[in-house]
Amino acid sequence: MIQLYWKNATAAVVGQEHGLSPAELAAGEQQVMAAHAAVMGQVARGELGYVKLPTHPQYASQVKVLAEKHRPGTTDLVVLGIGGSALGNIALQSALNPTTYNLLSDRKRPGPRLFVLDNVDPAMVNDTLKFIGRRLKTTLFNVISKSGETAETASQFMIFREFLRKKLGDAFASRIVATTDSQKGTLHDIAREDGYDTLEVPSDVGGRFSVLSPVGLFSAAMCGIDIDALLAGANAMRQRVESTEFRSNPAAVLAAVKYLAYAEKSKPMHVMMPYSNRLYMLADWYRQLWAESLGKSADRDGREVFAGPTPIKALGTTDQHSQVQLYREGPNDKLVVFLEVAKHPAEVRVPDVFADVPGLTYLRRAKLSKLLNAEKTATEYALAVSHRPSVTIKFDAITPPSVGEFMFLYEFTTSLMGELLNIDAYDQPAVELGKQATFALMGRDGYNDMVKAIKPFTRTDKRYLV
Repeated sequence: MIQLYWKNATAAVVGQEHGLSPAELAAGEQQVMAAHAAVMGQVARGELGYVKLPTHPQYASQVKVLAEKHRPGTTDLVVLGIGGSALGNIALQSALNPTTYNLLSDRKRPGPRLFVLDNVDPAMVNDTLKFIGRRLKTTLFNVISKSGETAETASQFMIFREFLRKKLGDAFASRIVATTDSQKGTLHDIAREDGYDTLEVPSDVGGRFSVLSPVGLFSAAMCGIDIDALLAGANAMRQRVESTEFRSNPAAVLAAVKYLAYAEKSKPMHVMMPYSNRLYMLADWYRQLWAESLGKSADRDGREVFAGPTPIKALGTTDQHSQVQLYREGPNDKLVVFLEVAKHPAEVRVPDVFADVPGLTYLRRAKLSKLLNAEKTATEYALAVSHRPSVTIKFDAITPPSVGEFMFLYEFTTSLMGELLNIDAYDQPAVELGKQATFALMGRDGYNDMVKAIKPFTRTDKRYLV
């Protein structure tokens, strides 16, 4: 089970100016529980599709059927997706499989090597094409797109589909699994025409909330992750965050601390700092969830608000040597969320050497887990001394249940923050404009007017080129 420890965000630790006083917390509790009632009303009306994912009756079983079908004949799995169609896959793989997973032999790995192509960098795509060319007959491609028209994923799909078709002929379709809308859309229609195996992108779940759907579950299941345990953890957290008792509801408390830090204490920067390399990509996943959900120019009443805490990722202990100087002595505008692990997936002990070197004797026979967690506590203490608030999410261990708990905790906290900020946490209009501009620049029909608007930006004014 994961737990939230929030004492170091209070005035008792970091002072009244930057920490939360009992009176502020009492007022915040009322605001958060009103937001909680609103979110639970949305849940009751079936408006929040992601809440149903941990107990969905079909998704996990459909994923397992396809994984069992494809895993025996697959040495490499390539996921084509971007944003919510990629970050969850990466986060699950990084957290729940060894760092060296792709370097293990086919015999020792629990599934295929995993490559998630979350960009259209031509060098990355070309390197992947070259690498898998020797194993194409045993490579499976999972293309993930609700519509099939997102430029990045669509271009990747077109490249790899043609690569497969030329090399494998009529058998190419057996090496593609499409995760897309179950009823309509460009990718849906192509998948039906070509004859791919398909999984569903839920129509009522936005991409950044979709990790616990087939979008994230398929690659996890293919790579040997226990998706039933992952979903069980998410469901356990779902039950905890539905509580109307503020102090026993981790999402309510986390939302209160984050909202009050942002709205009352001038802390618009929200850092996530895992003290575990395994959990580092969870911080990447969090950045999209937080930024795309909460960064809005207008509230639901149409008023201009320019809302949204800025999510930042850092890694302990690495970023103690690159960012903590700024966090302690720069602007006091940050709330730090530490991720701490009680029992790490493996242990290494420092050997009993250099007994005659005074500066190293304290490290002899020390466990690296003890050193890592000491570094976290030291950073926590140093921030508090500088009146910088923090909270800690404590993992008993990095397991499928605990990762499922974490993901659902942050999804639900995001919903609460949307209510507190009075914004729509489920749309992304600014992202859509960028997509449309890309269509225009790439010559898609119907975007001629936008081409004209963009044209001044395509010319380089040499007066500003140095």
